[in-house]
Parts: sequence; structure tokens; C-alpha cells
Amino acid sequence: MNLFQLRAFDAVAREGSFTRAAERLFISQPAVTGHVKALEEHYQVTLLRRTARRVELTEEGIRLAAITRAMFGLAEQAQAMLEANRQLLTGRLEVAADGPHRVMPMLAQLRERYPGITVNLRLGNAQQTLAALLSEHADVAVLTEIAPRKGLYLQPLCQSRVCVLVPAGHPWASAKGDVPLAALHQQIMVLREPGSTTRRTFDKACLQAGVQPRVLLELDSREAVTEAVAAELGVGVVSSTEVANDPRVVARPLAGEGLVSQHWLGCLQRRSELRLIQAFLGLAAQ
Repeated sequence: MNLFQLRAFDAVAREGSFTRAAERLFISQPAVTGHVKALEEHYQVTLLRRTARRVELTEEGIRLAAITRAMFGLAEQAQAMLEANRQLLTGRLEVAADGPHRVMPMLAQLRERYPGITVNLRLGNAQQTLAALLSEHADVAVLTEIAPRKGLYLQPLCQSRVCVLVPAGHPWASAKGDVPLAALHQQIMVLREPGSTTRRTFDKACLQAGVQPRVLLELDSREAVTEAVAAELGVGVVSSTEVANDPRVVARPLAGEGLVSQHWLGCLQRRSELRLIQAFLGLAAQ
């Protein structure tokens, strides 16, 4: 089946004129006439009755026009959708992040500038976030301390520092200056699971400094760590970009080597030029 012939017939059926159909399709009138004639001859059917004043559809033409109108109507809808997406009037962005604090300000900027864009946010630990990006379940991801790899585009986002989290009444809460990492030696602590980025950074720094905290609890969320510290079960650690606004606890910077983390925005290299991904990366760079 020749789609050019069907497109010509559909234009004539809609416009009721070969001349207007040619204008609609940006081709010559003889070309439209030739396409329709070829369609009729190939299938041995009369689709149009040509009179001196107008063009009328036959019964077969009416039935075919109902099909072509739906068919090319969907094509026009697809074109309109793609054009709107190119202009960032509409679209959907899948975002993965290893925590909400760094990504939420960027999503607020995206919503302000491109209100028609829908965002689906996936939150997980570092491994889950990277897996979502590599499996194309996410278009972009906020990643921490990720090693460069082939096929992955990385853009620096920000840095954070590991802080110690203590109850509001703890002596460190009102002390001046940073808390030495060495002060955590044999300190009773409540920490995130070993797979979390902050926990990995903290454990590595402790190992290098010879500091051995006493881990009482391992918890699977920042919120649980905050609650445990507020209940005075021990002190915890938290990233400086993820400090909760909670009067029961206080975050103090830790002094020591290896306590700074680099955060990145990442996407697959082959998708880095997509308009919507570029818009999100551009917001983060501002």
C-alpha cells in the first residue's frame, strides 16, 4: 500500500478540492491527481466523483476517508506531541537520586521554567540509583563518588562534608569549631547501612585515621538515624547537604581527611544531547 497515495486521497477528502489538497500537502495539483488516480486504478475502485464545481466521495470513498482521517489524524497528533516536547512544553523526565536534598532544588527550578514537564523521581541508595540509570529506568541521576566509566556522562554538581549528628543537649552541640574525627574513637554510634554513600565515606576516613567507633545500630534511612540520635541511642553521621531541620538534633562538621564527597549529575553518553536532559543539566550548571 502506497502511503503517498493514501495521503493525497485523504487531503482531497478533507478539503473537497484537488487544488486545496495540493496546498495542504505543499505539492502540485497534478501530483495529487496522479496519486489518487493511481490508487483507484491499482485497487479497481472509484473513490471520487469529479464534477465541474466540486469533488464528491463515492460510498467506497466515504468508508476509506473514515479510515484515513483516523490514520493521518493520529500522525498529526504524534507530530504535535513531538513538536511540543522539542519546545519543552510537555514531556516526562525520569530522575533517580541517592537522596532527596540535592535533587529537590533542581526539580523546583525545572517546574518553574518548564511547568509542562512531568517528573518521576526514584530514590534509593547509591547502587540502586546507578543501576536505574544504566538500565535506562532513569534519564538522569544524582550520583555520589562515582568513578568515570565508558558510556556515562558526568557533570559536577556540588560537594558535601560528613558531619556528626548529636542530640541537642550533647556537649558537642554547643562547642565551637569542628569536631575532630578522633573524638569518635570508641564512641557509641548509630549509622546508616554499609551500602550508603555517607557510611562508606565515613568508614574509609575512620580506617585511614585509625578511629574505631562502636556501632550500636545500623539503620536503612536518614530519618531513622535522626530518630535514633534524638532518642540518645548514640551519635550519628550525616552529609552536610542532608541535615534535617529538626530542633532535637544538631549537626557539627567533622575535622579530618577523606570526609568530603563529590556529587555528580549523570546520564548515558548517547542520550546526553536529548533536549529535555540538556535542559535539566543546564539548570544544575547555573
